[in-house]
Amino acid sequence: MRVLPQTRPVLLPLLAWVLGLALLIQNTAAIGERVYLLEVDGPITPVMADYVARGIDEAARNGAEAVVIRLDTPGGLSSAMDDIVQDILQSPVPVIVYVAPEGARAASAGVFITYAAHIAAMAPATNIGSASPVLIGQDGQPTETDDTMQRKVVNDAVAKIRSLAERHGRNADWAEQAVREAVNITAEQAAALGVVDLVAPSLDALLDAVDGRTITTSAGEVTLRTRDAEVVTVGMTTLERFFQMLSDPNIAYILLSLGMLGLFFELANPGSILPGVLGGILLLLGLYALGTLDVNWTGVLLMGFAFLLFLIDLYVPTHGVLTLGGIISFALGSLLLLQSPANPAFQLSRAVIIAVTGTVAALFLILVYLVARAHARRPATGKEALIGARAIVRRALEPEGMVFVEGELWRARSLSGPIPAGQTVRVVGLEGLVLLVEPLTEETAVEPQRATAPSSRRWRPLATLFRRT
Repeated sequence: MRVLPQTRPVLLPLLAWVLGLALLIQNTAAIGERVYLLEVDGPITPVMADYVARGIDEAARNGAEAVVIRLDTPGGLSSAMDDIVQDILQSPVPVIVYVAPEGARAASAGVFITYAAHIAAMAPATNIGSASPVLIGQDGQPTETDDTMQRKVVNDAVAKIRSLAERHGRNADWAEQAVREAVNITAEQAAALGVVDLVAPSLDALLDAVDGRTITTSAGEVTLRTRDAEVVTVGMTTLERFFQMLSDPNIAYILLSLGMLGLFFELANPGSILPGVLGGILLLLGLYALGTLDVNWTGVLLMGFAFLLFLIDLYVPTHGVLTLGGIISFALGSLLLLQSPANPAFQLSRAVIIAVTGTVAALFLILVYLVARAHARRPATGKEALIGARAIVRRALEPEGMVFVEGELWRARSLSGPIPAGQTVRVVGLEGLVLLVEPLTEETAVEPQRATAPSSRRWRPLATLFRRT
């Protein structure tokens, strides 16, 4: 067919419009067939809740078919769990919670998150359960409450999980048992009891199995098109990974210890600056991490008291008694810090406690040893350095006279009767600017350099080790 020249100006824009429309439809289809994958692996913390909220928002903005939360958690904070549950319920995009990979678990807070999902699935060899609430006191330990308060807490949790179960047509009776009796079941049992919707060996198998299902979200009914959909993994940002890492109780404990140690060295040697700056930063990061955990604040106070004792021992001559007390206080605080049986995920490793406590104890015991060694050493400068030195009598001591010692003439007094000029004597003490001497006998001449000061000499504080020369 021949195109008339006068029609060309009309056909070219029309072809461009059709081509652009085709590309737009293709891109829209491609975007619509995406599934966003979130990895919730570890304790449920405020950082994890922010990560899930960001992932769901990003999926909603980009028109994703669904969000898959691959879950493996021992539980966590109820406040963070509530935030995740609310984000799932308010999501316009279907949310699928998939307890995976094999060996994973959805315990405690993980049960509520699984029940909140629009579709709940598990991989083989996984388990779910143990959702009993535990009241945590200010010391981070489970608190003993009266029966009325305990019933209120349990009934509130039961009502919450039954509401989630009825919303998605799942087994509400088992959910209540998980809260009241802390029951736990496998993936196959969960599917048979209607706790989860299906068991899928892999993510691809899960997406194939749920394809075509109609889900009711906050935006209305949505029919899933997940077969062969592109899986877009939404990972944590560097900042989120960093703060989630801080939620590890062992990391929080080490940061707290290093922070206190840095401040100690800054106060011991004012003006160093670097230990103080690093110590302050690490201490604040440690306190932030503790704020996201079930921490026993008595343990924190004991650790802080330990470093206070170390600091006092810098300036008070206690012969290391305060240092020993500080080591005991630090060890007790470490044992109490994060040992709540209510949440095993937030317990400190005993190996870490032993390593950190041993390091701190060894450091301060070495400092005490160095102080004792410095005090036992004969002074090298000042008037004290003359004690034990040999001197030549220049003017007879009757009992006072003059002696020549260390290149100088000194007024001296004999403690053993008159001593003629020219005889060698030993300095045994001082009275103001007068040296106290005695004749040098065979016994005192053996090791004259080991002579020590009189018993009136005072123990100097630990801070003398840190003073600049």
